[in-house]
Amino acid sequence: MARETLTPLLATLLAAAVTAGMTNAAQAETKKPAMEKCYGVAKAGQNDCAAGPGTSCAGTSSVDYQGNAWKLVKAGTCLTIKTPKGSGSLTPKA
Repeated sequence: MARETLTPLLATLLAAAVTAGMTNAAQAETKKPAMEKCYGVAKAGQNDCAAGPGTSCAGTSSVDYQGNAWKLVKAGTCLTIKTPKGSGSLTPKA
């Protein structure tokens, strides 16, 4: 093959490879499951956020299954999570 033919061919192949890679990355992003906040299911110090006044947020729950601390869980699973204090809740517990 002549050099003049090879360069455009390589450029086309490179562009196709980059496009394919970007498409796969976009598909991976859309496959992430929907998540929701689930209150009352986090172990002490393992909450994702909202542990109440005087806390800086993530990892600040002081007791297991603290009602005002939440964990991100796969959407639709919160209410089925069982703890020694009951089930998960979509709203803060007292």
